[in-house]
Amino acid sequence: MEKASKLSDRVISAIQKDISQGKYKPGQKIPAEPELMVQYAVGRSTIREAIKTLAMSGVLRVQQGAGTFVNETVSAESLDQRLRRADFEEINQVRRMLDFEIVKLAAANRTADDIQQMQTQLDLRKQAILAQAYQPCMEADIGFHMAIARACGNQVMADLYQSFTSVIRNFFAKRDTQSISHFAISHHLHEQLFKAIKSGNQRLARQVMEDILDNNY
Repeated sequence: MEKASKLSDRVISAIQKDISQGKYKPGQKIPAEPELMVQYAVGRSTIREAIKTLAMSGVLRVQQGAGTFVNETVSAESLDQRLRRADFEEINQVRRMLDFEIVKLAAANRTADDIQQMQTQLDLRKQAILAQAYQPCMEADIGFHMAIARACGNQVMADLYQSFTSVIRNFFAKRDTQSISHFAISHHLHEQLFKAIKSGNQRLARQVMEDILDNNY
């Protein structure tokens, strides 16, 4: 039988997902306990525990005699939606912070399979540069950085980075000129980054990542 704490966590995630997708909007009253029990297929105690936790975190507001409401300050907007309308400078600032931590963790935690995935994407990047193929090069570049994110050993961080890839892809697609030179100029830095991560050199990996980002590569 699934433990009560895990059941509660599952319901918390489900309610938060429903809010982010707009099923329950800010200020709206959510269903009563009996309906929530049926909807999420759990007992009353699990529902009460989930609501208590969400109320303590400020997602829900329990009003005695009236019911439970989604807080007015809670946004129904998903992370992907928020990122799509964000200013690119804001996106880049957060990406920098993620990249610096990800490359250090990847250098410490990479596996043989991770190294192979990075090598594959790096090879595809080089082939696309030589073929003057912009779209494949863009995809290989994103694939290379995503392979590094997966190698960091922190799934939450990798998932966050995955959310940023759609924004980065749009940025590349909207460049005034889709010249392959942008990728060609920075390829040696990406090779250096790969070698630093493969060798486990965290300091060098961060330094090379800083060079890549400072030059907007």
